[in-house]
Amino acid sequence: MENDNLPAQPSRELAKMKILIVDDEPANLALLEALLTSSGYVNVKPVRDSRLVVDTCKSFEPDLILLDLMMPNLDGFGVLAGVRAEIADGFLPVVVLTADVTERTKMRALRASATDFLTKPFDHTEVLVRIANLLEMRRLHRFLDNQRAAFEDALRARTAELREVTSQMEELAMPCCATAIVR
Repeated sequence: MENDNLPAQPSRELAKMKILIVDDEPANLALLEALLTSSGYVNVKPVRDSRLVVDTCKSFEPDLILLDLMMPNLDGFGVLAGVRAEIADGFLPVVVLTADVTERTKMRALRASATDFLTKPFDHTEVLVRIANLLEMRRLHRFLDNQRAAFEDALRARTAELREVTSQMEELAMPCCATAIVR
C-alpha cells in the first residue's frame, strides 16, 4: 500500500549508509531501490540471487539488509543464518519483508535474529521510517563501539605508562633499600 505522505529526507549521514536489498523478484527489487533512492539514500545495492548475499555482505559491508523470505535455492531463513554466522558485526539490522502474514513465520524470523518484520504489500512511509530508525540505531552502535575501542586503547596506554613509572620507582628505591639492609 503506497502512502504519498513520505517522511522527511534522511540526514546526510544516514543517507550515505549502505542498504542491501535481497529479493528474487525484479519488480520488488526495483520498487524498493526506487523508493530508497528517491528518498535520498545513495548506497543501495540490490541482490536477486540469495546465494550471493554472504559474499556481497563481505564486500559491500551493508549497514542494513532488507530481506525477502520466500526465494528459490536459499530462502530468507537460510540467508539470515548465513549472514549471522559469517558476518562478525555487533549490530547489523535485518528487516524481513514477506507476503507470508502468518504469526508462525513472523516468530520464526524474529527468533532467527531478524531485527524487524514487515508484510507485503507494505506501506512506503512505514518502511522508510523503520529503515531510518534502524540506521540511526546502527550509527549509534558504531559510535559506541568506536568510543569503547578508543577508551580501551587509552586505558592500555595509561596502564603501560603506569607500569613504566612503577618500574622506574622500584629501580630508584632499590639502592636505598639495599644500603639500609647492609648497615
